[in-house]
Amino acid sequence: MAAKNVTKKYKAPKLSWKIDFKRNWVIYVMFVPILIYEVVLHYIPMFGVLMAFEDYNVIDGYFGSKWVGFQNFIELFSGAEFPIALRNTICIALIKGTIGFVIPIIFAFLLSMLHHKKYKRTVQTFSYLPNFVAAVVVASLITQFLAKDGPLTMLLSHLGFANQNWLANDNIPVFWIIYLFMGVWQSVGWGSIMYVAAIATVSEDIHEAAAIDGASRLQRMTKITLPCIMPTIVMMLVLNIGLSFSTGFDSILLLYMPSTYNVADTVYTYTYRMAFGGGATNYSLSAASGLFQSVVGTILLIGSNYLSKKATDSSLF
Repeated sequence: MAAKNVTKKYKAPKLSWKIDFKRNWVIYVMFVPILIYEVVLHYIPMFGVLMAFEDYNVIDGYFGSKWVGFQNFIELFSGAEFPIALRNTICIALIKGTIGFVIPIIFAFLLSMLHHKKYKRTVQTFSYLPNFVAAVVVASLITQFLAKDGPLTMLLSHLGFANQNWLANDNIPVFWIIYLFMGVWQSVGWGSIMYVAAIATVSEDIHEAAAIDGASRLQRMTKITLPCIMPTIVMMLVLNIGLSFSTGFDSILLLYMPSTYNVADTVYTYTYRMAFGGGATNYSLSAASGLFQSVVGTILLIGSNYLSKKATDSSLF
């Protein structure tokens, strides 16, 4: 009996909320502004989901507008261009979730290999700067660089490609690649911050011991660093999958044109054109689309978290 009692796992006693509050009241007070922010700007507006089931009118409001049930969803899904927009959304999300997700990790590994601190910090700082450039400015630069007489177009022409306005090219996957590289250029530095911080926590003693045993730099990266930062990678992957269906609205809206709707239109931009592109404003249709994307995003988040927990024993929640 004594042996059994010894082998039992020790469980720390749970602290009551009052005791925890007395010990950490400063942290609770600091959290109050964040709680107010979340409630006011995120939870209270969720009441607007009623618009998805109404023929919403600003004058009549939520309680005076006509209840139409799932009519807005039927209108959204039955549109002739909705399957194309859904296909583009999925394909762009897959490209961003694979190539776009891996590149910041590779960049973080490359930064960790730099031993000159000043040079490393300079590279990091310059890699963060594009993240603070407005989407309008980035889209304007891409438009000029890829115009028929743009510098990138001229370079590609010298390499044997056709001289054309690449943003007007409606062939798959030209627009998807342009959008991918635009996103990578703008976010690779900012997206690598979490991985750089995770790599910095890996003990140097382990690397030194492996180097003494004859492990190469590549072997140390793949056998030591990568497994150590895997929980961070899994966490970021789950978050990215959860947000993947909400593919960038502003950048695509600024880059695409009627001739490229068949390859550039996503659920976001398709909804925008249907709800706000005509003479009348259809708030109900946009609310239905937002609810649909939120439900899909939640399912993807929970599903990816469950799979990562089963496959790697690491999960976000």
